[in-house]
Amino acid sequence: MKTVIFTEKAPKAIGPYSQAIEINGMLFVSGQIPLDPATSKIVEGGIKEQTEQVMKNIGAILAEAGYTFADVVKSTCLLSDMDNFAAMNEIYGNYYPENSPARAAYGVVKLPLGALIEIETIAGR
Repeated sequence: MKTVIFTEKAPKAIGPYSQAIEINGMLFVSGQIPLDPATSKIVEGGIKEQTEQVMKNIGAILAEAGYTFADVVKSTCLLSDMDNFAAMNEIYGNYYPENSPARAAYGVVKLPLGALIEIETIAGR
């Protein structure tokens, strides 16, 4: 059975999608950009601050559904500039100190609202 996941602790969807969907023991978290859930604005700062906010948003959605970062099996990172990869990786790695999930990272032309990063995540039990 498909369950829509929503939490006020992460940004509301800015389009026709859900924050996450859970089905058959898998959680599919929509791409998160560095929006502060309290203001719905991109956080100030550079790639490190934006990556930190994205990971906080993902963490809030995981928690709402009863998952943790330890349950994450795959992430896809989209960067507006691949020169930001190392700095993003430093912050991202703090959330996965061991048994890191599978991951892909891509450089893209542009992200919503001028974000520097977007990350989508899949978790499983």
